[in-house]
Amino acid sequence: MIKANVLVDFPKWKKKIKNPEKYLSLKLKRLQKKIIFKKKQEFSIMLTNNYKIKKLNQKFRKKNKITDVLSFPSKILIKKYTYIGDIAISFEFINKRSNISNFKYEFDKMWIHGLLHLLGYDHKKDKDYKKMYKKENLILNYLNTLN
Repeated sequence: MIKANVLVDFPKWKKKIKNPEKYLSLKLKRLQKKIIFKKKQEFSIMLTNNYKIKKLNQKFRKKNKITDVLSFPSKILIKKYTYIGDIAISFEFINKRSNISNFKYEFDKMWIHGLLHLLGYDHKKDKDYKKMYKKENLILNYLNTLN
């Protein structure tokens, strides 16, 4: 089982996704049917804006620029579950991309990408990029065929 703690740090998120907590909970429940998570796992996701994500990127990655998603993996055992880390996603980044596609689709791409980082995937090497990209698309396609 996997659970997300959602922090809405920027009010415009709720104009696009009325109840982000419920939205993610349903998506993760669907995903659980396809992928069996090793243990009870939990992560936090902050739905924020460009300003805040730029500050986080500067503080933790020493990169003074805006980005779409940041992931901060960790493995903390808490009683009966493992806390696997934090994700931050920028509203403006997703909203701009959604002009071409769809806001929820773009949001799904970003939280899936962040979750895969928390689960140990990366894209530093070409072969790792291909593996992660394939996994992202597999999950994204699965979730979007259920809508």
